[in-house]
Amino acid sequence: MNNRPKRKKSSDNPYTLQIINNNYVVVFKDSRSAKQVIEVSEEVFNQMNKFELEDISQMHKIDKHIERFKLSDESINNRAKEKPNDTTSSVVEELLINNELYIAINSLSEKQKKRIKMFYFDGLSQQEIAKIENTSIRAIQYTLNNSLKKLKENLKKIKN
Repeated sequence: MNNRPKRKKSSDNPYTLQIINNNYVVVFKDSRSAKQVIEVSEEVFNQMNKFELEDISQMHKIDKHIERFKLSDESINNRAKEKPNDTTSSVVEELLINNELYIAINSLSEKQKKRIKMFYFDGLSQQEIAKIENTSIRAIQYTLNNSLKKLKENLKKIKN
């Protein structure tokens, strides 16, 4: 069972990382288009995962650079006209929401903050977090569920 999030992939990246029955595997098609599933060590898997995340980060940077390069003054003005939500008040509102979320997350315990960060911001699966913390997936699920409930409560308090 693979709990890893789907990720944007470079066309140069021909493999997929998966965790199947607690085994770390790399799945790819060989030169004859036959599916290959190769078991690798956890260390190799983690290094490939790290490379994949760095690759995604680099793709985002390149996409932003290309997008900015292609934009003309006219297209920038057209975007501004099409997006009436990019007013000062909407920007301020977004900043307030982000600040409220920051305050709510900081009110969590250290363990809850750490697990929320790994799951929602770092994109790790519950199984990966459990492996890192040497605990059960159920413990991770329990913490994440309680953290979300507490975040909702805290956000309601902040807004009132």
